Amino acid sequence: MPRSPGETTPSQLEDSQVQAPLAPATHTRSAKESVFGASYRALTLGVLLSVGMVAFESLGVATVLPGIAEDLDGLGAYSWGLSALMLANIIGTVLAGRAADHRGPWRPMALGMLVFALGCVAAGVAGTWPLFLMGRFGQGLGVGAVMSMAYTMIGLAYPQRLRARMYALLSSAWTIPSLIGPAITGVLADHTTWRSIFLIMLPIIAVAAVLTLPPLRELRQAESVPSVATAPDLRWCKRPLPSAMLLTAGTGVLLQALLLRNLALLIALAVFGLAVAVPALRRVMPEGTLSARPGLGAGIVLRGLLCGVYFGSEAFLPLGLQELRGMSAALAGLGLSAGAITWVIGSGLQAKRDTGGDGRAAATALGFAVLLAGVVLMALTILTSALPSWIALAGWGIGGLGMGIGFNAATTDTLEQAPSDRQGEASGALQLAQTLATALIAGLGGAAIALAKNYDGSTRTALLGVFVLTGLLAVVGILLARRLRPRARTRQC
Repeated sequence: MPRSPGETTPSQLEDSQVQAPLAPATHTRSAKESVFGASYRALTLGVLLSVGMVAFESLGVATVLPGIAEDLDGLGAYSWGLSALMLANIIGTVLAGRAADHRGPWRPMALGMLVFALGCVAAGVAGTWPLFLMGRFGQGLGVGAVMSMAYTMIGLAYPQRLRARMYALLSSAWTIPSLIGPAITGVLADHTTWRSIFLIMLPIIAVAAVLTLPPLRELRQAESVPSVATAPDLRWCKRPLPSAMLLTAGTGVLLQALLLRNLALLIALAVFGLAVAVPALRRVMPEGTLSARPGLGAGIVLRGLLCGVYFGSEAFLPLGLQELRGMSAALAGLGLSAGAITWVIGSGLQAKRDTGGDGRAAATALGFAVLLAGVVLMALTILTSALPSWIALAGWGIGGLGMGIGFNAATTDTLEQAPSDRQGEASGALQLAQTLATALIAGLGGAAIALAKNYDGSTRTALLGVFVLTGLLAVVGILLARRLRPRARTRQC
């Protein structure tokens, strides 16, 4: 039975409830058992490879996308090469999460990998830009499913003592490909063709499927009653698929509106996009999310804030260093690498010191505070000449450390509070919050730069607005962190 919205989650769960499907109940596990032990090795490697392949493809394609757009005559709609994947990600995330809560994670994970593979094929053989975008849309559906299922599987298949370690490893699985992916794809594009980048993904997907899917066949969800979101008599427009499509459409209109030069039309379309997207977002998110209700709702909001601050600031780091401080593209890219490396370090540190309970709320607040310090130091270096330009790289290294601490603590505690029959919904909601926050902050920043150029403003002023916004979001995160875990109710005598 799902818990009532205000009920406090116990800090300890019975291991047999979570992991019995993966091993006989009579098998006694050592408290020191590793995620790479015999019981978990295949699934661990499969999950890490699944996340790694998504990171490699996503970041690698972003590196060579300008050349692809030029080759397929798509420079006029260049931004949709990224937006198509992001918007489809929303649909894949919502549908996979709900499907996992009904039938277990095997089917949505299998379909996600299949659709991702088909999207890679379609993009790799596309002869026109519209066909390429169709392939990117298919990839986005698969990415949403794979990423949400990665977190779902950890919540269902691993005991509580191993989850923080797995979340730390997921950070590594994303970061390492992000460091080598752009270089590898650049070499492939230069010496072969950009199409090979998509086609080499197929054997990687096959290996990930072989490792991941067999253990998931035995993993089943606990029986549960239908929730309001999945009740069979619910009006069709309020069911998961139509709601996800409306959320995608509204977000797409909003992002496109932010690129318009006509200010009146920009405002009108942005309001329309929000009017469509916000009600749909309320329907696909767990109850209490938009109000940041203590517990699961607040955890999802904190995930969105963390990603909005980190990825929203990071998106404009290379631009600021190159245009305002005269740094080369190669050196500016080191800032992204510094943040990625320290994210892994911060996540690992949090996994080692994780004690559960209220300690994760404090760690989340600490992560936001360190991330805020990194944003401030980076912004001061970019926007003024008082500090050497390389200080911005060090600043973003500090930001990555805070992101690793906060991301690990908030994610671990949020999924721990979700009941076993709602792990898919909770994982999908976390991934959805990350996607939307990243897209919206990047879109607002891009709009600020476009407005500055259209109305004789400066890039410096636009970037100041971006960094002030992300800094304020970090402050909000610090204040909300205490709501990560609801306080236990005391009985009145």
